[in-house]
Amino acid sequence: MIMLETLFCAAIAVISIPVFTFFVQIVMSLLPLSNKSSNDKLTLLTTILIPAHNESTGITQTLLSIKAQSTSNIKVLVVADNCNDNTAEVARSHDVEVIERFHETKRGKGFALDFGIQHLAANPPEIVLILDADCVLGENAISTLVDEAIQYKRPVQGLYLMRAKVDSPLKIKIAAFAWAVKNWARPLGFYRLGLACHLYGSGMAFPWQVIKQVNLASGHIVEDMKLGVDLAKLNLAPKFCPQALITSEFPSSEEGIKTQRTRWEHGHLGMIVKEGLPLILDGIKHANLNMLAIALDMCLPPLALLVLIIGTLSIIGVVLSIATQQFMPWCLILVDFILVAIAVILAWYKFGRNIVKFSELMTVPYYVLAKIPLYIKFIFKRQSEWVRSKRDN
Repeated sequence: MIMLETLFCAAIAVISIPVFTFFVQIVMSLLPLSNKSSNDKLTLLTTILIPAHNESTGITQTLLSIKAQSTSNIKVLVVADNCNDNTAEVARSHDVEVIERFHETKRGKGFALDFGIQHLAANPPEIVLILDADCVLGENAISTLVDEAIQYKRPVQGLYLMRAKVDSPLKIKIAAFAWAVKNWARPLGFYRLGLACHLYGSGMAFPWQVIKQVNLASGHIVEDMKLGVDLAKLNLAPKFCPQALITSEFPSSEEGIKTQRTRWEHGHLGMIVKEGLPLILDGIKHANLNMLAIALDMCLPPLALLVLIIGTLSIIGVVLSIATQQFMPWCLILVDFILVAIAVILAWYKFGRNIVKFSELMTVPYYVLAKIPLYIKFIFKRQSEWVRSKRDN
């Protein structure tokens, strides 16, 4: 029994770290956000780098949103990467520079970005802004991101949100809420504490002297998270910029959602296993708060998995309390359960009311249970290669 108590308390201690991180992030995100004005007249040479793989149907909207904010100092470079459609032709029709890349084995966004950076190296801009080919820029997003990157001389991550269509099924709306928590509420909480955030793949601005230092061609399936960790190790952890909005839409196809979710979550869990503990120890050893923030945020598992772990441990704790007629230590996990529940409700109230109704939020347990096969697959058949999500026609 003593051994069982020890193991149970160890499990609670381990899971309590991401739970406390999550709770603090959400509570801090509720604080009011001051509005910042941006410089609409950019004086620095800026290149918007767009990696595109078979994006002929969506890239026009992206380029038009850029054009609406363009000045003479803004250039666009599209990397048509391993395309078998007319992405390159569509992009060129909008009077932007396009380069094409083909490789049998080195596939993925990271390789496309590296190809684009090598192309720019001959005549580098002062700022590189990376944008996915299916995204739309919010008002003054370019100037806001560039201003921040210049002011702080480090990478800047805009507010990148993926939204569900009005007629989307409930599980996609739940996914959109989870995305808002991950990409909006959590980094905003750390932002209020003056701490760094992760990179989320689109709406990222880099001073040239920064981006030329890192290896973009990692081939990692969550190349954005890997890049953010690498930058943190160089004392160049990314800064969140909630005033710059970048939006995209979830694919409505079942295949697209499944592929996208598997890549994101398997990649995230792989980063936790490989980088989590060493990065936490490095942050503590070097008294580097930004590195520690990046590490703690990364070690917070996907929201569905966190709920699944807490729920499972809570049930085990209640059963053991009844079986042993002892309240302690079995019900200590209920503290974590309560903290997660409060944080989720607060996040919904501030960031999710326009995405899902409260009654719909109560169906989250079914959503969580439906994802168990995805997490089992991580153990026995982990996805390790980059696969593009199938988009809508």
